[in-house]
Amino acid sequence: MLKTYIIAATSTDGFIAKDPTAPSTKWTSEYDKKRFVEMTKHSGVVVMGAKTFATISKALPGRRTIVYSNTPIDVPGIETTSLPPAELISKLESEGLKELAICGGAMIYTMFMEANVVDNVYLTVEPVTFGTGIPLFNKSFDDKLELINTEQKPSGTIFKDYKVIK
Repeated sequence: MLKTYIIAATSTDGFIAKDPTAPSTKWTSEYDKKRFVEMTKHSGVVVMGAKTFATISKALPGRRTIVYSNTPIDVPGIETTSLPPAELISKLESEGLKELAICGGAMIYTMFMEANVVDNVYLTVEPVTFGTGIPLFNKSFDDKLELINTEQKPSGTIFKDYKVIK
């Protein structure tokens, strides 16, 4: 069975980006960047939306990069899909894959949570506040999570690992 997880960094007030017109990860710590690389390289496959992809504009080294888009993206190493989450997971399972990292943004996180296919949520909470911005999810729903681990770094960055209760 394919383990599917969300990996995200948020401000202390729950935003994944400050400026919706120019999302950026420049505000996240080196701790978060290191964790993201380690976890996504371990999974080997990442999925993200077209807006999130636009912030990096390249395939992630050492990872199969799949972008949700209705139009092809002419960038080496990028696959596009418009499959519903359960169908994408089924396809990846049939290829023998074991893990899938969902890397954003809010629309993609929401789509996978609503499809009830997320097993874990790995959050980095950075010691910053934005007041407004792009929330982690763009819809309301009532999923329950179980906290399985927390770790605080000297900078105030906190890793929170949750299991999704199904």
